[in-house]
Amino acid sequence: MEYPTREEAWSLLTEFTRSESLIRHALAVEAAMRAYARKLGGDEEQWGVVGLLHDFDYERHPTAAEHPRKGAEILRERDYPEELIRAILSHAAHTGVTPESPMEKALFAVDELTGFITAVALVRPGRCVADVKPKSVKKKMKDKGFARAVNRDEIRGGAELLAVDFDEHVVTVVGAMTAIADQLSLAGESA
Repeated sequence: MEYPTREEAWSLLTEFTRSESLIRHALAVEAAMRAYARKLGGDEEQWGVVGLLHDFDYERHPTAAEHPRKGAEILRERDYPEELIRAILSHAAHTGVTPESPMEKALFAVDELTGFITAVALVRPGRCVADVKPKSVKKKMKDKGFARAVNRDEIRGGAELLAVDFDEHVVTVVGAMTAIADQLSLAGESA
């Protein structure tokens, strides 16, 4: 099968995912992947689809033993391209699939960071992603009690994997998320 269209990917995501927060996470990762495709010369549609689908199985298969391996099985059953499946497997360090291609590296780099940026935006007075700056992300990363489930090593390692400055990485991801802030419920209190 060729890469699915965005509409086909959305249909698969919503077939398996009901949680609004997981859907918003998928949208944030999709937006960040599209931004990196533009920066790195990748196929924006393909990278976006990979971002949208990277956690589609998580709600049904949330354990490290299952996610994203069960998702990979489902995608293979539906004849999705192996490149897409490999990229999704590579975003989770516990699968043993190391991110190698620029698309895989970007997915690994933006996954945890989008969640962390969301958490930072939600504790800001305006609850607006556009207000999130690299300085505030770095400050919150030092606070081990804040967004405790987010792996700080993966956030730092993602920027290193992409060979981009950490601040630049945050700016890129915040910019991508700001472009769809309404869909993420992060446009601010007055929006």
